[in-house]
Amino acid sequence: MGSIDCSPSTGVIVTGGASGIGRACAAALAEAGRPVACWDLNGEAAREAAAEIARGSGVAACAAEIDVSDSSAFPAAIDEARSALGSLGGLVHAAGRVQLVPVDEMDEKRWADVMDVNLRAEVLLVRALLPDLRANPGSAVVGISSIEGIMGSHSIPSYNASKAGLIGLTCSLADRLGPDGIRVNAVCPGYTRTPMLMGSLDRGAEERMVAQSPLGRLGRPEEIARAVRFLMSDDASFVTGEKLVVDGGVLGTNR
Repeated sequence: MGSIDCSPSTGVIVTGGASGIGRACAAALAEAGRPVACWDLNGEAAREAAAEIARGSGVAACAAEIDVSDSSAFPAAIDEARSALGSLGGLVHAAGRVQLVPVDEMDEKRWADVMDVNLRAEVLLVRALLPDLRANPGSAVVGISSIEGIMGSHSIPSYNASKAGLIGLTCSLADRLGPDGIRVNAVCPGYTRTPMLMGSLDRGAEERMVAQSPLGRLGRPEEIARAVRFLMSDDASFVTGEKLVVDGGVLGTNR
């Protein structure tokens, strides 16, 4: 991935940082000189990711085993990240959950499980990190939404709603935090070859997704990470409140 100047060189917390888009984002930011904290429910994988990223980039990287739906764990994990990385000036919320449950089969718990991880967690994380973000000029937040937050799929209503909510939250946070110099944006990936997507596909689904893309393939996590790295960098210093679609042309050619 080509280099993009990132300033300031403050630390970035990346949720879902053990695999998929989250891990790719952490690696891309580290390549640009940003220290990173990989937070993930899978603590062992998060530690492995942080160690590999630190070896490959030469910048500080740490890990925390954390359930982002449990905000009581945030203060200690933020303290640890601040201690390891020096200061915190960014958040990438890439942790996500999907339930293949249509509305007529949905129960409240499964709905809440998806909303808590995909949407509610970003609200509470930003609130917990506000002292750090406000203290570091150029701070930025990127939430990983989805093209599924713009269109709809009958089998994943909770995922659709959570990702659409993240886009609305992005606009609200950008308006509120802009006067503090904090930028807030969302990236909307298309069909990307991640463990979460590949683990949820039914028979023939990958072929149908590929058929919708003018590029004739699924996306790669590092391609999404490049967009995130741009939005976290000073190259995007006048970009806030936006949803950047990175989907290989699916939305643009299938409406």
